[in-house]
Amino acid sequence: MNLSTTEADVIVVGAGLAGLVATAELVDAGKRVLLVDQEPAASLGGQAWWSFGGLFLIDSPEQRRMGVKDSLELATQDWFASAGFDRDDDAWPRQWASAYLDFAAGEKRAWLHQKGVRFFPVVGWAERGGYTALEHGNSVPRFHITWGTGPSLIEPFVTRVREGMQAGLVTTLHRRRVDELILDDGAVVGVRGSILSPSSADRGQASSREVIGDFELRASAVIVASGGIGGNHDLVRAHWPKRLGTAPTHLLSGVPAHVDGRMLGIAEQAGARLINADRMWHYTEGITNWDPVWAAHGIRILPGPSSLWLDATGKRLPVPLFPGFDTLGTLEYLQKTGYEHSWFVLTQKIIEKEFALSGSEQNPDLTGKDLPLLAKRITPGAPGPVEAFKEKGVDFVVADSLPELLAGMQKLSPDVKLDFAQIAKEIVGRDRELDNDFSKDAQINAIRQARSYRGDKLIRVASPHKLLDPKAGPLIAVKLHILTRKSLGGIETDLSARALGSDGQPVPGLYAAGEASGFGGGGMHGYRSLEGTFLGGCLFSGRTAGRAVATAL
Repeated sequence: MNLSTTEADVIVVGAGLAGLVATAELVDAGKRVLLVDQEPAASLGGQAWWSFGGLFLIDSPEQRRMGVKDSLELATQDWFASAGFDRDDDAWPRQWASAYLDFAAGEKRAWLHQKGVRFFPVVGWAERGGYTALEHGNSVPRFHITWGTGPSLIEPFVTRVREGMQAGLVTTLHRRRVDELILDDGAVVGVRGSILSPSSADRGQASSREVIGDFELRASAVIVASGGIGGNHDLVRAHWPKRLGTAPTHLLSGVPAHVDGRMLGIAEQAGARLINADRMWHYTEGITNWDPVWAAHGIRILPGPSSLWLDATGKRLPVPLFPGFDTLGTLEYLQKTGYEHSWFVLTQKIIEKEFALSGSEQNPDLTGKDLPLLAKRITPGAPGPVEAFKEKGVDFVVADSLPELLAGMQKLSPDVKLDFAQIAKEIVGRDRELDNDFSKDAQINAIRQARSYRGDKLIRVASPHKLLDPKAGPLIAVKLHILTRKSLGGIETDLSARALGSDGQPVPGLYAAGEASGFGGGGMHGYRSLEGTFLGGCLFSGRTAGRAVATAL
């Protein structure tokens, strides 16, 4: 196959959210696009389809209705405190962060609303921090869940791309694996690669890598929107930073295997500069999926703040490493213990109100926009998918007494001796702190403070109670694993999404968006994310790249 520059203006590599947004913008501008992806058509939308649909917004109507006072100034304070920009390479990431914050406080919601995207009325509070005002964390709730989760977020862009196909502006080429960016006198003018055999693999499942031919495509510009490295555990370990301790030997995958990072090296070979490869975002609340779609498939628990968090031996994690407070701080602490798993200890009362599971498929009420099913979240009993994991998941222990629970935990972790006496001491000590309405225990105080927010009290945080209270039982323990998710570094780009070379100048014809660009600039999050910013980063950088290319042509 050989399509010439007369047949396309732009090649977009990657049909995930960023690639779809860029393509939709190019369709709006009347440009001809070749949308290339190595996966079959069933995986259109990439990782975003599987997502919870969480988006970071600032001073939204949803926040105001929940009594939250937010502002661009407060969000900027939180973002830059969390990012911790401290490198010369952070020049463009800083500018992208500021631009994204302006977008999140400005036209982001209206732009999505005009496309039919709506939001669940209760705003979530992710990455609570627990430090001081000028340190990591969200000062207020900012996590807006898309009504319909990930599938509804990608829908308007899928629709626009298909309209472009009908109008003859877009050609989608699935099962095309890009192996090289074509250069002509230093400019990127196309791609060449391998045609993979047809695949009937369902969304997210591994597809064949059998090569049945090759292809070459040429256009005036190429946008790389191919995602990060989360499905490639070898690359994750190769870039694992020393500050996070020893790279794990056992990892669960929060993304499908096709999130392999191949295009990053290919872009680098064409002259693009990769920065901040050691910045990454992985979760410590991963559980093994009892009904996996891809290899080593893990699901993240989105926890409320009440579960007691213990390391592999049974020692309580230090302040403020409570559930949902500091993802990377917890990862760093746990990796330096010498063990790769940890434990939640909780009650049925906690799991019913505080356990959500990340992913569109794990939230059928929100994904299906099913109001009767959604209403069950405020009635007794855990959501169906949570109960399914409790009953079928290999990482769950359910018991009516503490000795029985401890025995079950030890059975799940035979190679690490649990300190039963220490765990009992931690639980009893914590429970004593609930005899009064005030306490020195920072986690108990954090639970009470969280319930002062209307949304948390309504559906997210259980009323404080003793773990050993039989009325709150049974007791539950969950073995937690490290779950790969996002690359925070990537291709360095300017504010027009142009890929930059080692000399700091744009590589002619080459642009980058989404996770491949560290969601903009090569790392707009810095070291840490405030959550809801990965999908938002794909939206913003994909829109920026599409509009910049349309203007340049």
